[in-house]
Amino acid sequence: MADVKFEIKKELGILSESSKGWTKEINFVSWNGAEPKYDIRDWAPNHEKMGKGITLTSDEVVALHKMLDKIVE
Repeated sequence: MADVKFEIKKELGILSESSKGWTKEINFVSWNGAEPKYDIRDWAPNHEKMGKGITLTSDEVVALHKMLDKIVE
């Protein structure tokens, strides 16, 4: 498997933390030099390892926000 390069452009927040110190975070991340996207995934302390996650474009974040607003009502 090829090395995945990433750069966290902006740390937006932590959703939760596991007993092993991993955190589920929302960040703005550039993957392999591409335009940054919103990213939700688990990270080991100091971001040395990562779990599987999901990346979202700005339009997808807006759509998700609208859906979550309906759920919370």
